[in-house]
Amino acid sequence: MNLRCSEVELLTTKWGAMLDGSGIYKVAWQRAEEMLGSQVLHPFGPDWDVFKVRGKIFLLLTAVTGQQQMIIKAEPEDCQALQQQYPFIAPGYHMNKRHWVSVYPHADLHERLVEELVTDSYRLVVEKLPRGRRPIDPSSVH
Repeated sequence: MNLRCSEVELLTTKWGAMLDGSGIYKVAWQRAEEMLGSQVLHPFGPDWDVFKVRGKIFLLLTAVTGQQQMIIKAEPEDCQALQQQYPFIAPGYHMNKRHWVSVYPHADLHERLVEELVTDSYRLVVEKLPRGRRPIDPSSVH
């Protein structure tokens, strides 16, 4: 994704419905299910929906902190830019804070941003898989 603050700001004005309630789960879940080779598991118990591709995590959905959140993988530069731009994006809960961010429901959170973040997280994970294990060419994911 490699977004910088100014690019992130520009995109948010164009991106569909806002998600200030439980819609974050629905949108993230639907997008993750569309990803080729995606499967949802519960290795951390019933309070965690963990989406994997070829055994590697690309999305976590939980409300164990009392607030719904989605946790996604991102490039370190993107993690920083997203956290600077949005008050509803924070370092990833119980994950490597450099490579993961948590996204919380908020009045300014747009549906398309959730979809894009899930897609980019999936793409990052697939890119790291050996070519023979990739369910899809990561450059073709959009």
